[in-house]
Amino acid sequence: MLAGCGAGMCQVVITTPMEMLKIQLQDAGRLAAQQRKPATISPAKLAATTTVLSRSYNAGPSTEARAVSATQIAREVLHTQGIQGLYKGLWATLMRDVPFSMVYFPLFAHLNRLGQPSRDESAPFYWAFFSGCLAGSTAAVAVNPCDVVKTRLQSLNKGASEESYNGVVDCVSKIMRKEGPSAFLKGAGCRALVIAPLFGIAQVMYFIGIGEFILDLSPFN
Repeated sequence: MLAGCGAGMCQVVITTPMEMLKIQLQDAGRLAAQQRKPATISPAKLAATTTVLSRSYNAGPSTEARAVSATQIAREVLHTQGIQGLYKGLWATLMRDVPFSMVYFPLFAHLNRLGQPSRDESAPFYWAFFSGCLAGSTAAVAVNPCDVVKTRLQSLNKGASEESYNGVVDCVSKIMRKEGPSAFLKGAGCRALVIAPLFGIAQVMYFIGIGEFILDLSPFN
């Protein structure tokens, strides 16, 4: 669990900016669709939703949306907010990734050990895949409330009727008060379906020794 904690703390250096950019790209279509429906949103409210990334979502006076890239969004955020803009939601990402790794690695090790024919033999590759899928999906559902909070905090573009949050505590309290405890489990099933094969494949590649094989072929070995 301590090793998993350390791994989770290290990976947020990379995952936080990537997660933030992913969320903005996923929001681009939703925001563009909102702006194409002036009849349902008053001009005053629509103006209030204009944010740091609005230039990336619109081609100009017309309401035709153009393609948005992660590079465009990263440049826009760096220009307006600096490097700290890419690390928006860092603490929420830590709250998700550290517990995830603390649950995943010990659980996988235990499940994988059950498939070992003996102490001196490794479990079959299909058992490593099964163990990775089960441990990954279990850990993903366990930390889904933290993932919901992280996503809300990292969403820079708010719709006309969407809440804004001032930190983790404010986000948790508003979700609990306005949406109830069930809101923290939104997307848990889909997240489990994504994480399960991801970690199953990763563990199979690890136990087969793909990394070692590549290193053996490397001239730097």
